[in-house]
Amino acid sequence: MRNTTGANHTFYRATPAVALLLLMLAGCASTPLEPWHSKKLVEEFTVDKAETVVTLADYQALEERLFEELETKVYNLVDTGPQYALVRYSRGSAADPRVDNPNWNRSFEMTQSDPLGAVLLLHGMSDSPYSLRTIARTLHDQGYHVLALRMPGHGTAPSGLRFVNAEDMIAAVRLGMRHLSGFAGDLPIHIIGYSTGGTLALDYTLDATAGIVSPVPTSLILISPAIRIHGAARLARFQDRISVVPGLGRMSWLSVEPEFDPYKYNSFATNAGHVVHTLTRSIDGRLEERAADGPVDMPPIIVFKSTVDSTVTTEAVVDNLLSRLDRNRHRLVLFDINRTTAKSTLLIDDPGPLTYRLMSDDQLPFAVTFVVNESPESTRVVARHKQPFAAAATETEELDMAWPFGVMSLSHVALPFPPDDPLYGGVRPERETRVYLGELAMKGERGLVRLPGDWQLRMRYNPFYPVVEKGIVEWIANSEGRRSSGMPVEAAN
Repeated sequence: MRNTTGANHTFYRATPAVALLLLMLAGCASTPLEPWHSKKLVEEFTVDKAETVVTLADYQALEERLFEELETKVYNLVDTGPQYALVRYSRGSAADPRVDNPNWNRSFEMTQSDPLGAVLLLHGMSDSPYSLRTIARTLHDQGYHVLALRMPGHGTAPSGLRFVNAEDMIAAVRLGMRHLSGFAGDLPIHIIGYSTGGTLALDYTLDATAGIVSPVPTSLILISPAIRIHGAARLARFQDRISVVPGLGRMSWLSVEPEFDPYKYNSFATNAGHVVHTLTRSIDGRLEERAADGPVDMPPIIVFKSTVDSTVTTEAVVDNLLSRLDRNRHRLVLFDINRTTAKSTLLIDDPGPLTYRLMSDDQLPFAVTFVVNESPESTRVVARHKQPFAAAATETEELDMAWPFGVMSLSHVALPFPPDDPLYGGVRPERETRVYLGELAMKGERGLVRLPGDWQLRMRYNPFYPVVEKGIVEWIANSEGRRSSGMPVEAAN
């Protein structure tokens, strides 16, 4: 007799995998990909070129050839005219970044003749150096030599995300730190990392504290860092491998969107998700291994994070990073949701349990600054400061800031952008010839406008940006004071 029960068990075991495959195949639209999705740019920096591209001058010379190649392989293939007014790769369009001077997709350096120190700025996955330009200007005004490095695969065409790997980005970070250390000497060098840039900052620092590379940074500033990403990214490698099958080329993309943002890709390759997942797993594994021998010794780290973040988890910042580090040297600055909207039945996931834990747990070895409504009925916000190993906040700071009307929370992408940012800010600039992607709460029928719905919902700027800017400036100054005096960084605050 045939074992039908066993056959049925095999069927049931296979069903989830088959269902997943069918679901992904169903998402593969037949719409052809654009040149910016398919063209491979060979003048991009890779780890294989690291032996010949050694200096920042080498890197920028290669970058110049890369942008010339982008011109030939992408821009020259795209039409112009009113119907292309929001196409990033249409010459002279409202979204063409080449119209801006400078083009913030490229690496940029702000020098000082007599600097206080140096700062390396690392943007996130699918972003560009534009995302940290305001912070760069502030620190340069403070007297620092600043380098914002364009990561491989970025600032050109989304196709770059298909071919970049973690080793390429790691090699670029090392080149940037070598450049800064070459003239900084004994001056402090800090790293600011946004999203995946924060992951790369941690990767470099773990190598530096292990003696693999030098110098060890004086401090780290992490904005929305990718410590652990949400689970769907774990399927990216599987999906990317399927994309080689004829007719399934679109499977190499987690999303294919119109490219109307001059300084950030809207389309996201599955390979990029795999790269972030690889980096975060590596960071987590090394921290876990070192923490087995006691608190991990790292330079002072400050983290700026929204309590709600659809890209990376806040819990991982607490449990997988800060809780493993040496005591009294690190701080988490956390932005709560707008509590006047918390009673809404539309709210899916209230981060209240996490924030309650953070503000009451007397075993946490790091300080917490919690930016929150002064009361559930008020849109005004305050900063509640809690010291390491304290069971409650010990200080409440008035901020003279409030939630803008209709805003429920910040987002993963909002933190480094001030309200007056000309592209993502809360105030539409006077210029009418350039694209503006800030306040886009338009109503009408779906399908009427070219922008995806999430663009109109997701917060793109930070109404509390002064908290971030002031926090960065003070953290750098206090870290340098701690470095020279030997005091714990919290004691220097």
